[in-house]
Amino acid sequence: MKRLAEEHDFDQASYSSVRNYGRERRPEIAAEAKEGSRHLEGMVPQAHLPGGEAEVDFVDVWMRVAGEAVKRHLFTLRLSCSGKAVHRMFASQAQESFLEGHAEAFRVLGGVPTRHIRYDNLKSAVRRVCTGRSRVESERWTLFRSHYGFDAFYCMPGEDGAHEKGGVEQEGGRFRRARLVPVPDVASLEELNARLTTIDEAEDERMLRGKLTTVGFNFRIEQDELAPLPAEDFECGITLTPKVERTSRITVRQCYYSVPARFIGQRVRVLLRGDELLVFNKRELVARHPRLTRRGAYRDVLFHQPGRGGHRGPRGRGRRPGPRAGGRQGRSSALGRGERRTGAVAAPTTGRSARGPAPTAVGGPL
Repeated sequence: MKRLAEEHDFDQASYSSVRNYGRERRPEIAAEAKEGSRHLEGMVPQAHLPGGEAEVDFVDVWMRVAGEAVKRHLFTLRLSCSGKAVHRMFASQAQESFLEGHAEAFRVLGGVPTRHIRYDNLKSAVRRVCTGRSRVESERWTLFRSHYGFDAFYCMPGEDGAHEKGGVEQEGGRFRRARLVPVPDVASLEELNARLTTIDEAEDERMLRGKLTTVGFNFRIEQDELAPLPAEDFECGITLTPKVERTSRITVRQCYYSVPARFIGQRVRVLLRGDELLVFNKRELVARHPRLTRRGAYRDVLFHQPGRGGHRGPRGRGRRPGPRAGGRQGRSSALGRGERRTGAVAAPTTGRSARGPAPTAVGGPL
């Protein structure tokens, strides 16, 4: 107020008058600035120190897996300096996939960025977006970062944030157009990820715009600047203890998986990873399934069902066929009193070697 009075002979005005005028005038000034050519957004080219930064993103990809058209998710971690990128395909964007993508990328690169890695506000990492760049992180994500010793840089929400990690945004689209067309047709994600490993090695011969040397040449220089990997691996999967139902299935994340019938009524230990589910009885691995993502989907291994594959009862005694094994009692035991009629595909067990591949039944919502 004193300055206004001295420079503009404004001694008759009060502070409240100036404050009210400023509140009304600011939106008008902003609107005028956006009109016509007077509002031009400027960009500053980014420069990155070797080994300092990386960017991470997921891209949706349609493909055929085991003859079925499905949507899968391409994880990309790209070093900002050299442009070296690691790609892996996952069935979902769950936190387990998110962590496994990082762990695999760090293993391939042979180290960890020393400064930070840039992210969107992914639910796998961020529980709540606060003011500015402040974030409330998930506990498991914080443990993972602490294990590998790197910091996270969270971009601003919306379109403005996309420009803050434009390298990986462009990389995901370019890689999909160049390497995943036509639509991949594979038997499993393991097969596709093996292909992606070979493709990533071939990408080292590519030259980025404005660079005089290849991605591989630049990466060999950058690799020496990465922080070393920790001595021990981080288990990216989560441990659950579901109860085996009378249908010889367990429920995990609203999907159903079969386990050997001798565990009916018991709790088993489950290790849920990005692309697979492992079932343990204490330290013994008793079942292994690819991870399902569609709500209500199920996967049955028919040898897990009661009365199949040399089933042994809960008390460890072998089951002997009674005199009416082929009659009503036998059918009731094989079908679990009618509960296996939905979704499962029955397969004959006579004459099948116990060492042969276990037939499976895979289906959608029950």
